[in-house]
Amino acid sequence: MRKRVTVTRFLTSRSKANPMSAAREHPTPTSTARALLAFLALTFAITWGVIGSYIFWPDAMAARFGQISGAHPLFFLATWAPAIAAFTVVVASAGLGGLRRFLSRLLIWRCPAPWWGFILLVIPLLFMAGSLIKGGPLLTPMPPEGAGAMVSVMFMMLLLGPIEEFGWRGVAQPLLQRHVAPFWAGVLIGAIWGVWHLPAFYLAGVVFAQWSFLPFFIGNITLAVLVTPIFNAARGSLLLPMLFHWQLINPFWPDAQPWDTWILVGVAAVVVWWKRDMMFTREDAVTEVIPGEVRP
Repeated sequence: MRKRVTVTRFLTSRSKANPMSAAREHPTPTSTARALLAFLALTFAITWGVIGSYIFWPDAMAARFGQISGAHPLFFLATWAPAIAAFTVVVASAGLGGLRRFLSRLLIWRCPAPWWGFILLVIPLLFMAGSLIKGGPLLTPMPPEGAGAMVSVMFMMLLLGPIEEFGWRGVAQPLLQRHVAPFWAGVLIGAIWGVWHLPAFYLAGVVFAQWSFLPFFIGNITLAVLVTPIFNAARGSLLLPMLFHWQLINPFWPDAQPWDTWILVGVAAVVVWWKRDMMFTREDAVTEVIPGEVRP
């Protein structure tokens, strides 16, 4: 009970140590660590709780809730865990007003044009290149149901992976960048992101069960590093990381594994070298979870 009271007091604080507020309020290292741990604990509890239940009690879960699949409501719940955790921590710390300011980061769209080009053009080309290397097509073949089915899946994907970014880039990235350089924040988030996915690799009925974990884990770190300079260049935008994530799971782009991972590793190395001044210093890193004033 004592521990619960302490955590609650921390989360509801409006003091200068409020870890979710603007940088000018000078949150302490301890309060930042607690906010990050609260976010991670809730994220893992939801996802691993749902997926773990299907792993350890598959028959009972299937009988009660139905067979798990990528379109199952509980799979959506597991995928949305970072967003649920982010909203919970933000509301507990700064109330509904804080949540509104947090969500206003969705409206930040201004970013140097090369990053928009990278998201909209380069990412699809990387998947196409990886597919060609393995002898595959430029685009995913149309299903018998036609293009309409592909478009439906594309929009369903918008409601899956991109929603995670409320947590990974919305909360974790700025909190970590208060204490480590953006490159290392990206590496840490990528590693956490990869481990968070681990139970899905033991779950029949979802695509992860068909993949190898190690290349996926390396890919997660690579992608988290790649999106880091975009996030900082866009001054904490949630829109651009969401579009980045959406492109990664766009059903129109062909299956390029494992070549897409290795191509992305090479691209990430180039980007890190190109933006090394930004990646290895905290001077221009975004550290606000709840902006004091958003200028779209």
